[in-house]
Amino acid sequence: MPREKPRLVGINHVALEVGDIDAALAFYGRWFTFELRSRSENAAFIDMADQFLALSRTDTPHRDAARHFGLVVDDREGLRARMEAAGVEFVSDKRFDFLDPWGNRVEIVAYPDIRFLKTPETLAALDSAELGKTDAAREEIARAGFAEKD
Repeated sequence: MPREKPRLVGINHVALEVGDIDAALAFYGRWFTFELRSRSENAAFIDMADQFLALSRTDTPHRDAARHFGLVVDDREGLRARMEAAGVEFVSDKRFDFLDPWGNRVEIVAYPDIRFLKTPETLAALDSAELGKTDAAREEIARAGFAEKD
């Protein structure tokens, strides 16, 4: 029997407005390893495993306050240390949030700490097959019905 409405099942991509595509690729490339899927004069698409980040050129600057998106990484604390050493300004005392040069607010979250699951095949392709989950994350995953609790 069909549902009344479709269910949200994930995010395919996030699109960010940036002032300069080359500069944005250099900025994000300084902090993250990624594959460039494609680019044009006004856009670039960078792969994040089975999802992607779209960068779109704009002439209208902005600055996010509370609006943000979270990037999942396999080494959150290592990234924090490198960003602190480079003088990146964090914009939250409670979370690992920073603004990119175009005002996009980015939160960094650690894969082991969250309910978000990648398939074993995706993790293997990323050379991250050994990444596990914290006990709290495993419990949350089990409560949500996505996997059995160990």
